[in-house]
Amino acid sequence: MKIRYEKLLLLLAFTCVLPKLPAQVPAAAPNPASRPEEIEWTWEVRPSHVDAKLPNVLLVGDSITRNYYPEVQRQLTNVANVYLFATSASVGDPRLARQLDEFALMENVPFKVVHFNNGMHGWTYSEDEYKSAFPSLINELHTIAPAASFIWATITQVKTESSPGPTNARIDARNSIALTFIAKAGIPVDDEHELMTHHTDQYEDNVHFNTAGAVIQGQQVAQFVRAILMKAATVK
Repeated sequence: MKIRYEKLLLLLAFTCVLPKLPAQVPAAAPNPASRPEEIEWTWEVRPSHVDAKLPNVLLVGDSITRNYYPEVQRQLTNVANVYLFATSASVGDPRLARQLDEFALMENVPFKVVHFNNGMHGWTYSEDEYKSAFPSLINELHTIAPAASFIWATITQVKTESSPGPTNARIDARNSIALTFIAKAGIPVDDEHELMTHHTDQYEDNVHFNTAGAVIQGQQVAQFVRAILMKAATVK
């Protein structure tokens, strides 16, 4: 009993001389300009085997882009190394530029072509805010891919509208806003919206297209990318 008592006294004495732990640092307040959705995500894919002799192509978009990415990759086999950056962050959200910066830093490759789309998320941002922020998306893509040619993909329509989620009237408005900047920048347009108006039987849910629909989209994306690459090769 004496030994146990002495051990207890030693433990208490040691505890008394421990340095006082610093108070926990409070979490940083969220950026007031960022309005996250209930579920936020990023999805980044690089080729499993990068061929240094081939040009690098980047697809930027959301889950719809993610769905047609495999077909684009298949179509451009032995033509290009195809990368994907997909995110739920919308134009207007300051996280988007940071995400693109981190992706470019991680991959550290020069992109020859960037095919991009944004507008199916961020419905708490008004169309005025979307318009105000859209040039920053173009500027950011020029920053991470200064030598690239660009292709803008229009936002596809939805099968069933929701509030405060996507409605086709708001999608039309965002497409119109985007096209004003795209036209000024001289960027070619891959009109995925018009394409999929002819395939309204290919929805798998209210927003996304099924595998067959994604293949249709991916084939058109690949055609645009291939044309840009062929033109660049001719110029050389």
